This record gives sequence, C-alpha cells and structure tokens, in this order.
Amino acid sequence: MSARGIMAAIDKEKYEVLPVGITKEGRWIASGDPLRALGSGLSEGETRSTALLGDPSQRGLLDLEEGQPACPECGRKGLRATRLTGVDVVFPVLHGPYGEDGTIQGLLELADLPYVGAGVTGSALGMDKIVQKTVLRACGLPVADFMPVLRKEWQSDPDAVIEQVLKRLGCPCFVKPANLGSSVGISKVHVPAELPAALDEAARYDRKLLVEEAIDGREIELSVLGNDDPLASTAGEIIPCNEFYDYEAKYIADDSELLIPAPISNGLIRRFQEMAVQAYRALDCAGMARIDFFLERGTDKIYVNELNTIPGFTPISMYPKLWEASGISYTELIDRLIELALERHQDKSRSETSYAPKD
Repeated sequence: MSARGIMAAIDKEKYEVLPVGITKEGRWIASGDPLRALGSGLSEGETRSTALLGDPSQRGLLDLEEGQPACPECGRKGLRATRLTGVDVVFPVLHGPYGEDGTIQGLLELADLPYVGAGVTGSALGMDKIVQKTVLRACGLPVADFMPVLRKEWQSDPDAVIEQVLKRLGCPCFVKPANLGSSVGISKVHVPAELPAALDEAARYDRKLLVEEAIDGREIELSVLGNDDPLASTAGEIIPCNEFYDYEAKYIADDSELLIPAPISNGLIRRFQEMAVQAYRALDCAGMARIDFFLERGTDKIYVNELNTIPGFTPISMYPKLWEASGISYTELIDRLIELALERHQDKSRSETSYAPKD
C-alpha cells in the first residue's frame, strides 16, 4: 500500500518510475505489473526476473531469463541477462528484515546507487531494538529499562531467564523480538505465569529477544526529515483500540485514533521535537524516520520507544500525515526525500576511497 501511494502521488512530469517487486522467496520482478503480481500470486511464466548487481559499472537492473540447464543433476536452469535498465535513484519501500535492516542498503552501496532513507549503519541500528536502545541510552536519551535475552539462553535454561526478568523488571513488562516490526511477536506480560508463552512467541521470529518495563504512558509520534540538518514535524498521538498498539489495532481494527496535532502543550511539542532530532542523529539516520515516544501519565516524563527508518508511507500513514500537518504535502515529501537521497550520495562521493602514501 505504501508503494502504491508513492507511485500514485509522485510527480510524473519529473520522474519515470520503474516498480520492482520482491517475492517472499526473494525473487525480484520488474516487468509487467509487479504490484499486481505480488498481490495475486502470478506464476513465474507471467513475470520476468530482474537483478541488481553490486557492481558500480552497471548501475541498473538486469532483466533475466532462463537459459540452458546450469545444473544437470538437479535440472535447475541457469539465468542469462537480456537487458540493462539504468537507474538514477532507488526508493526502498520495504518494512522489516532484508529491507529496513541495512541489507538492501548495503547492496545499493556496492552498486553505487543513490537511495532514499538511512544508510547501512542507521538502518541496522533502527532495526535492532536492543542495540538501538543501548546507543540511545549512551547518548543520554531516556529509554524504558530493558534486558536482552538470547533464544538459546531461554531454551536451554528457562528458569534462570524467568528469574532474571522478574528480578530486573518485574510485571507488567513487554516481550518482543529484537529485529522485527509492526508489533509482530510482541506480548504484554501482566503476571509471571504469562512470561514463558511471551518468550516462546518472540523466539519464533528472532534469536535475540527484548524484555522491557511497561510504561504507563500516552503514545506520541513525530516524523523527522533531512540528512545532516534534520527537521522534526509536529507531534501526533495514537490512541489504540486495544490495551496496546498491537498488530490488530494497527492493521485490522478500524477504531484506533490518530490525533494530529497531539493534544499537548506547545512546550511539550518542542521538547519532543528536540529529542526526536537528537535520537535521529544518534543513530546516524538520513532521509526520514518516524520516532515513537511514551509520555508518562502523571509525570510528563518522556521516553524514546523506537525509531522506524522506513515508516508506513500510505497517504493516511502517520509519517506523511504529520508532515502534511506541518506544511509539506505528500507529493512534496516524496520529492524532498529523493532530493535528500541524491544529496547524500553526492556528499559521499566526495570522500576518497583509496590511499597512496606520500614519498
């Protein structure tokens, strides 16, 4: 939905869009209608594969088609390149692992292609909640108390893990996969008896698990835009229809509320904006990020919850709606992000990549 929204709103007079779809199996498709192919499950014969090489001399997408059998024993056919399509800039609209964690950003760096959003470091830090919170805390930003648990530790000695969690954090607490998003695998633990099931659920999705204290707070979000001189939007508030903003409240139920601007004082909004920019810089983000906060009830203490380096980008998603409320339209926002991608790539090209010692 984010990709469809961007392609519908982008300035067609300025950009020629080449959509690329990636299947769950990791196959890249660029011919025909990739969005329709991904949505309807078309057979491989109805689409053509494409590939991006980590080769800066190519700087584009190679169309691929099956050739002679590459492996006589297994019968698997080889692929041969038929056409190279040049690419000027890439707009990744990929949420979660392999799209938001620095992996595809690394491929784009190798290919020497400008791309929208955070680089390898910022993307990796944005995805790994444990490392992210460690960095934010080291930079003096307030985060809820937390502890990491390895899946191997939990499965080999569950009693010791439960004892450590209860001693360190107690209940209520939250259990999450360290590297995921959209509230998948997250559980709120109200009493100790619920902890084993919560850890088992998170361990389905990651080898690293995050357990953190529950904050009784309002959920406040801000959007940040920019490279070395980022700007923060006004603040918005989410009022989830469930006990917390879980997957159902985000994507299935339609009675969660998004309040823009958030009903808080201007002074609090300025504090959130300052902290949003600090967090953005702490993780070396670029282009865009949505920063999620908690505003503790009764104290107005602010906690940074997490940063999302490729936030939801539909016309009704929080990231673009916050910028719309701050004076930047959806189409203009897309244009600015592409300009920031080109600016960052140009700045990086100024760095020398070889060294010759002086005589």
